[in-house]
Parts: sequence; structure tokens; C-alpha cells
Amino acid sequence: MGSLDLFKLDGRVALITGGTGGLGLVMAQALAEAGATVVITSRIKEKAVDAAEKLASAAGTETLGLAADVTNAEDVEAMVSSAVDAFGRIDILINNAGINIRKPIEEYDEASWDLVQNTNLKAPFLCSRAVARLMKEQKYGRIINISSMLGTVGLAERSAYCSSKGGVIQLTKVLALEFAPFNVTVNALCPGPIATELNTVVMNNPEANRVFIDNIAMGRWGQPSEIAGAILFLASDASSFMTGSNLTVDGGWTAK
Repeated sequence: MGSLDLFKLDGRVALITGGTGGLGLVMAQALAEAGATVVITSRIKEKAVDAAEKLASAAGTETLGLAADVTNAEDVEAMVSSAVDAFGRIDILINNAGINIRKPIEEYDEASWDLVQNTNLKAPFLCSRAVARLMKEQKYGRIINISSMLGTVGLAERSAYCSSKGGVIQLTKVLALEFAPFNVTVNALCPGPIATELNTVVMNNPEANRVFIDNIAMGRWGQPSEIAGAILFLASDASSFMTGSNLTVDGGWTAK
């Protein structure tokens, strides 16, 4: 097998939560282009189906769009069952669905805190739990939790986001130990400042944007396409001896 063959995903089935836009859609495209069958989920069925159909047309691979609230255990179990019913297995799980609400701590209401924690941390727990038995029986799996550079460093007015993403990194380490005997790897991808819709509010604020640019060693925001190589590495056999790790793609922010 050549080195490039390690990145091929022919015959693999990938499930990506929150895969209808932003980094989720970029990751779905990367896996589909590498040969994977891709299941995309969203809270809104129409968005999931539309994204899956467009991906199938562009990449020439099988896809499926499913509606699921990944903060709800019953929805998650149904989502996994539907994917398995359609394709027989799940080889790759990408826990990508996420949200960020920015407020000073004294203004942070409990409902906002719970929403961020449930979406960013509870959902990866529920989804990983739902595929656990399946991947163990297969003796193969790749679980990739989308954390953030803000899971390792702090930033003002992101109390819920930073703590949830730090929790994702710790969840990743624990699951890596539990899954390792079954040839299932669990890693975290930690993007930094990427120019996605989630960060539009920062990029459109000149003062806030300057703070970010000044802290990025490469002096610019990352493009969504620049995450594709990292996700393909973690999802493929190229990373077969890597588990419990954090792969940071942040333009050098955390190098300081």
C-alpha cells in the first residue's frame, strides 16, 4: 500500500453531525471525495437532505440526510439506527455540531449556558455512546470530536464555549482509553480562527477582528478548506496509531 492509499476511504461510512454548512460541510466533502459514504445530520430535515443531495451530485458517492437533535438521546439513537439501516455500519463519527454564545459572565443566563454545554459537550457524549457497541463489534472505528483551540486557551466572554470545548478534549481522552482495545481511535480536532458563519460577528467588528489578527502568527483567518486535510488524516488509516490526541489547526495562535 502506498502512502497516499492510507487516506482513501472507499467502503467506509461516515456520520457527521451539523454537516450542512461551515466546517461540517467542508469535512463532509473531503470524506466523500476520498470515497466515503456520508451521512449528514441537521435539526432541520430539509437542510440535511438538500446538503446530502448536493454532495452526492458533486462527489459521486452515496449520501444520506437525516434530521436529529443531537442533544436528545432518543433522537441520537434513531439517527444511528437510520444510518446503519441504510448502509450497514458506521466507521467514522464526526461530532461537529456546535454553538457559541458570547457574553460577559455577569450577563450569562442559565439558558444560554445550558444550550452551549448541551450542544458542544453533551451531544458528543450521546453520539459516541450510541456508536460504541457497533464500533467495538466491528473492531474498527474513527471518532473525531470537534473541539477548538479555545478548549486549551481562554478568551474573554466565552465562558460556556471554552469550558465546553475543554470538556470535549477530556471526553476524547477518556473515550480513547475505553475504545483502544477494539481498534477504535478517538481524537479531537481543534480549529482556531476559521472564517465561517459562526465567526462572522467577530470578523465584522473591526476592533475584535484586529485582536484576532494580532494573535494569529500567520496574520490571517484560516479558510474552511484548510481544515479538509486534517479531518481526512484523522478519519483514515493514516492516523491508525494516534488516539487520545488533539490536532490543532489555528495559524499559530496557541504557539505563543
